[in-house]
Amino acid sequence: MNEASDSSKIVNLNQRMDPSSERVGELLATVRTIANRLLQQWVGNVFEHVDDALFDLAEKAENNAAQMHYFDGMRDVRKRRATVERLFLSTIGRELGELASRRPSATHSPAPTGVVELSLVADNELEESLAITSMIGKNESRMSRDLFAVNHRLSVICGGHKIDDSNNPVAPAILSQAFRTALHELSADMRVKLIIYKLFDRYVLSALEELYQAINAELIRAGVLPQLRPHVARQPSGTAAASSANSERHGAASEESGDIPGDLLQTLHALFNARRGHPGESGDSGTSNYSGGPLPSVNELLGALSVLQNQIATTDVQPSAAGLSSANLSHEVTALKEQLLRQIGALRGARPGQVASIDEDTIDLVGMLFEFILEDRNLPPEMQVLLARLQIPYLKAAIIDRKLFAHRQHPARRLLDGLAEQAKGWSDESDRDRRLHEKVKSIVEQLLHEFDDDMGIFDRLLTDLQQFQELSMKRADLAELRVAESTRGREKLEYARRRAAREIVERIGTNELPPLIHGVLARAWANHMVLLLLRHGDDSTEFKVALHFVNEFIASSRPAQTPEARQALRQMLPGIERALRHGLANVAFQEPDIERLLGQLHTYYRQQLGEINPSAAPPAEDESALPIPDSIQPLVQAAPDFDDDNLGFASPDITTDSPEYRQVEALQSGTWLELSLADDSCTRAKLSWISPMTGRYLFVNRRGLKVADYAPRELATLLKQGKARVLAANALFERAMSAIVDRLSHPSPATEEE
Repeated sequence: MNEASDSSKIVNLNQRMDPSSERVGELLATVRTIANRLLQQWVGNVFEHVDDALFDLAEKAENNAAQMHYFDGMRDVRKRRATVERLFLSTIGRELGELASRRPSATHSPAPTGVVELSLVADNELEESLAITSMIGKNESRMSRDLFAVNHRLSVICGGHKIDDSNNPVAPAILSQAFRTALHELSADMRVKLIIYKLFDRYVLSALEELYQAINAELIRAGVLPQLRPHVARQPSGTAAASSANSERHGAASEESGDIPGDLLQTLHALFNARRGHPGESGDSGTSNYSGGPLPSVNELLGALSVLQNQIATTDVQPSAAGLSSANLSHEVTALKEQLLRQIGALRGARPGQVASIDEDTIDLVGMLFEFILEDRNLPPEMQVLLARLQIPYLKAAIIDRKLFAHRQHPARRLLDGLAEQAKGWSDESDRDRRLHEKVKSIVEQLLHEFDDDMGIFDRLLTDLQQFQELSMKRADLAELRVAESTRGREKLEYARRRAAREIVERIGTNELPPLIHGVLARAWANHMVLLLLRHGDDSTEFKVALHFVNEFIASSRPAQTPEARQALRQMLPGIERALRHGLANVAFQEPDIERLLGQLHTYYRQQLGEINPSAAPPAEDESALPIPDSIQPLVQAAPDFDDDNLGFASPDITTDSPEYRQVEALQSGTWLELSLADDSCTRAKLSWISPMTGRYLFVNRRGLKVADYAPRELATLLKQGKARVLAANALFERAMSAIVDRLSHPSPATEEE
């Protein structure tokens, strides 16, 4: 077996083994055995921790429906765990077994990054894809050194067929996709699956280093590329980054494609070239024949950008000018390339006619990103203006490190996504102390004033933003919890009032009750039933006993005209008196009032029994004259159940089949909306809680304070009328990249003329 002639370079894949040989079969069997042993242990760890994780979440669930989701998920996982583990392990074993016999097919490889990131899929599938893509990117980057060696040793074994991160069965991409396919066996909802993915990341993907080291050690013992030293591109920092990027930017494409399979930048580069009319151009790194002299170097680009950055840093944007500044900034965004060339000309003495195509792509890409920010309706205008000032710092960062656009976990990308996420929920009303506005402004100002070529500033500012966010969330979560609990309490009380009223009204029916009997039921006893419902629930013995009393009390008001009827009434009276004493005391009747009311009832029943002449009895008292405290309000009235059939502004066109109603039903807690309120003001609010009792949607602002609550049909009506708009849940960069690729792939006539 041949060794790599230059271990610091990409392995020459002409040095290969015969994939049909018995030796190759033995080596792959060894790899498969190692992988199966460790993966079986790790995936077992995943499912060992699922129960605990789901149980903890069920205990903290915001409502009964959410709690049942987690309990159902626990049952589903227990039932199907063995099947999921078997499918996952058999898929990886099969892929490893077939590795030498054929080139891995496209169906086994994840789509290129650009396609994965930008495909349009259902919300749940998109959420799942984002979670998986994030896991893959994080772990491929972290384990790139050991994975590099595994890829190249497997390539040699497989007869020179290129094995890389996208088709290696034990790479994070294939393992994650295989696990995703196996999880299709679960019927649990996406919230449960996302928890399982987090555990898979923690107990499987995070442990892969051990697997790669074991495979490499075994193949080295077998003589497969024993002197191979992984070549991993390192992130340059400081001024070294600029000179390194200048010398390597045009030759690094092959290395970067190894680090990032299906590099999104390559897709965008091809689209930019096609737009310029040079579909085959790969970027000119030499000098040009035009009068402007050599193409600007990275140092020149960064120097010119620093001058422009300083000019912006010294120009303050007043909040009151936000609406006007947006249009001006949009023009500045598109004009940056021309400003840059003029500034380079001022620095070198002669204005260059153009920049290298790879730099032009970066300039255009960053420009389109910030054009998107200024057009993104998910961001309030004032925040758009603040974030748009970051165009030059981000262009500098993208020139220093072109992976900014390809890696989800890049600090600069995460910082901009974090700023946009905080900005999404901002409004004047929810930020009266200007804490959030000042934090965003402070971060923008620090980048403008302090960022030269030290990429570490993005990490530091990201940490600062996260700490601010955590503190804000603690305050907001507490306020939000209080709002939800208060709303839940009011709904429980309202439900109990309606339920008690309905039960009494149904039992009275068409009977004409004396004022005394009706007054006791409608006021004192109804309140007693409300308390029983709140304390014990409607299935409790206490509530059923209270309902039985209602039946007995109504029956006691019927004329007792026969000896049998009078005897039955006499037998009922002691129980009625005991129940009334207990019930009246439960709703805080004072003893004198109880005795007075029972005295009135005693007189009434003596009349019913014929023991006193009706004409000699005192006249029947009006309900308002009964000895019932004013705090005991009447409850029995036409009280409908909870529904939105008679909502004031709900459109009659909104049915459960309406697209707007289905959109409402699909909303998840945490979703942000822009709402036009009754006073014509516009605000941003987060869906905090969906009542399991009434189905109403509770919205709070970023401080956790209540903004509004709507029944489903009310909210659907607002959506249809354009008075409510759901804000995007995915990150700013995701939305921007999707829009940019779509714009480049389907240019408008105006764009083509440019």
